[in-house]
Amino acid sequence: MSRICVIGAGLGGLALAIRLQSSGAETTLIEAHDRPGGQSWTRVREGFTFDSGPAALADPSAFAELWQLSGGDMTKDVKLLPLALARRLSWPDGTVIDMAGGSEDAGAAMRREIARVAPEDAAGYEEFLRWSDLALRDGAAPWQAAPRRDLASIARSVPLLARHQAWRSVHGIAASFVKSAKLREAISVAALAEGANPLQASAFHALSHKHELDHGLWWPKGGMGRLAAAMANLFEKLGGILVARDPVLHIHTLGDRASEVECVSGWRQRFDGVASSADLVHTYRDLLASNQRGPEMARQLVRRSFAPSSFTVYFGLAGSWPGIPHNTVLFGPRYRGLIEDIFDHGVLPRDFIIFLQHASVTDPSLAAKGKSVFRATIPVANQAKLPIDWDHAGPLIERRIIDEVGRRLIPDIDDRIVTKFHTSPRDLALDFNAWAGSINGLCASRGQGLWPPVDERDGRLRNLYFAGSGVQPGGGVGGALSSARAAAKRILEEVR
Repeated sequence: MSRICVIGAGLGGLALAIRLQSSGAETTLIEAHDRPGGQSWTRVREGFTFDSGPAALADPSAFAELWQLSGGDMTKDVKLLPLALARRLSWPDGTVIDMAGGSEDAGAAMRREIARVAPEDAAGYEEFLRWSDLALRDGAAPWQAAPRRDLASIARSVPLLARHQAWRSVHGIAASFVKSAKLREAISVAALAEGANPLQASAFHALSHKHELDHGLWWPKGGMGRLAAAMANLFEKLGGILVARDPVLHIHTLGDRASEVECVSGWRQRFDGVASSADLVHTYRDLLASNQRGPEMARQLVRRSFAPSSFTVYFGLAGSWPGIPHNTVLFGPRYRGLIEDIFDHGVLPRDFIIFLQHASVTDPSLAAKGKSVFRATIPVANQAKLPIDWDHAGPLIERRIIDEVGRRLIPDIDDRIVTKFHTSPRDLALDFNAWAGSINGLCASRGQGLWPPVDERDGRLRNLYFAGSGVQPGGGVGGALSSARAAAKRILEEVR
């Protein structure tokens, strides 16, 4: 029986560990924090349960599959709640588009929204949906379409990429079908939420719009941290070993193999294979510091383009707002210019795109009766592009975000705030070893997204593997789970 170590108990690392353990590999999962989930944590503060994970799940079946591997049933451990509305899109001029999803009449509801907001684009939008259907049928989801880093797999992927115009950007493919600037933004903004640049990332990232329309979005009761805890519990029930609150200090190597894993506590064990779902730069630069491969790869990676970071304000309010959906996107006065400021220029603009989550409207258990939980996230340039003092800037940005939410949705927000706090790129860098505070890792440009710089296995250390969203730039949760599936398959084939 092979012995495998998985570093990092984020959603990708948990999925990989479950797959390996379910297949008979003796698996140890190591997590630096005191709870599983990585960036998907829950924090209880003054009676409010705040969640930092994905705003919702687009494909719960990918999680359910992890239970099915061992004959289990996810629904016994996790209750999934459907979102009443996939998201609301709101512009400063008062224009609103409600995106339904998952219901039988979701398509009809979206068509009514198009007829109301951009009637001249009704036919073009239908063409976009047909393009999406064909691309999804061919398996061209962002985290599925990327060719592996060998000539044969690239050659096999070329017809798929050419047939569905993968060379276009997300915004570009939307613009080829619809004329309305707002509708183009509505189709392309989901990519931004995953850390991808809508002006540069492959058109395949636009497929999430159709997927959400057809299947809707879901929320695990109790939050994403509750889902991570259930995954960790499943892993341990299968016989896996979870080592928590003990950061990995070093991956030791012998020749062309990773041989041992050592933690800060002094815990050290030998393994047949090692897989990291931690930040890629951190893995190479810090954990493999004593092997020439580590610093060499780290230098190569930091020269690549990385996704932006984010600034998030968490706040609990007195009162209930059934009219504010689970997910709202508050656009600012600019779209293209704002994205260029974030991705290209590395400046902190005065205007924002705010991704507002109101999770307690779907899951009232997150707050006491008559109270509500919100979080507001804005994409900002990563610290490599924007090296500012977040201790100074953070409170100012928090104030501006709360003021904007108040101005557009909750006029008396200051009187209703019970508790609030924020996280900045600096916090993400320190808490998760995220290079430059970029929790989404490498940027999903067309080049990096369709041909990722890092494969599931290292090019020289033949038993060192990778999983997580960093392996497939811009893939988000779907990419993390898909990379775990691919890494598990390769490990089980190659490690003896």
